[in-house]
Amino acid sequence: MTVVGPFGLSVQDRDLTRDVQAGMDAVEIALTDAVKSDVPFITVTASHLIEAGGKRFRPLLVLLAARFGDSNAPGVVPAAVVVELTHLATLYHDDVMDEAPVRRGAPSANSRWDNSVAILTGDFLFSRASQVLADLGPEAVRLQADAFERLVTGQILETAGPGPEDDPLDHYLRVLAGKTGSLIAVSCRIGALAAGAEPWVIDILSSFGERIGIAFQLADDVLDIASDGHESGKTPGTDLREGVETLPTLLLRQMPADPADPSDTRLRELLRKDLSDDELHAEALRLLRRHPALEHARRETLRLAEEARALLDPLPDGPAKEALQALCDSVAIRTM
Repeated sequence: MTVVGPFGLSVQDRDLTRDVQAGMDAVEIALTDAVKSDVPFITVTASHLIEAGGKRFRPLLVLLAARFGDSNAPGVVPAAVVVELTHLATLYHDDVMDEAPVRRGAPSANSRWDNSVAILTGDFLFSRASQVLADLGPEAVRLQADAFERLVTGQILETAGPGPEDDPLDHYLRVLAGKTGSLIAVSCRIGALAAGAEPWVIDILSSFGERIGIAFQLADDVLDIASDGHESGKTPGTDLREGVETLPTLLLRQMPADPADPSDTRLRELLRKDLSDDELHAEALRLLRRHPALEHARRETLRLAEEARALLDPLPDGPAKEALQALCDSVAIRTM
């Protein structure tokens, strides 16, 4: 059993492991080259998050999707570079919006320098992604533009919040589809496109990417409540403390209150409070971990992962398909 990429993705094919690892190494080199500027300071700021590391989930999906065509096609590695540069650019902007002090275990760009530098560095990365993208042809440019529009729309929807006529859970899932699903879907699509895969294969992989991307985000929602912090890589209950509504709390609000259950009543009361207080936060986290809403969130996450797996059924059997199926399994492992 060998391991390729993030999330403990395991496959039993040595050739796939070798080839994908070589591809990931090539992506890493190309990323470093892509952020170099004639202005040394820009090179430093643009390299900041690349040097901090990361899962490189989107490039991995590009390379796996390319296995359904000519995985050695010259556009495959550049396509992986495009999606990762785009993702990194959004992180610079996200940190400004969230006022995040840390990203990937290092000071965020906005805290190390300032908001203006972080925003402009994100813009610089978008421009470099566009330069690489231009060589991949008009269809790839259109795909990226569509995905970017959806990504920004998702961010705006999140910032605006649900309207009075909106269902908060439906609104949240729309946000995730835009912010997370869109770029992961295009990772699969552009990888298969660059490899010359058949159109029906490209469509399946794109739909799979969107589903599995949302499933991983929902798994993170569950982990934020259920984990001890080692697996999720962040302090448990971070979203809860910050008052960010995620799948477990949204599902809880949809469930009828149980006046006969003091813990249910107390948890709903706490969720209306400021949970920056350590004692209140710890109590709310403990009660939510025991609440049926968390198990409901697990089931919903697993359902979405199974939907993603089912989409792969028509694809030809082989190591690449098995690797994508393993991603669905890893969602289940993360939510246990």
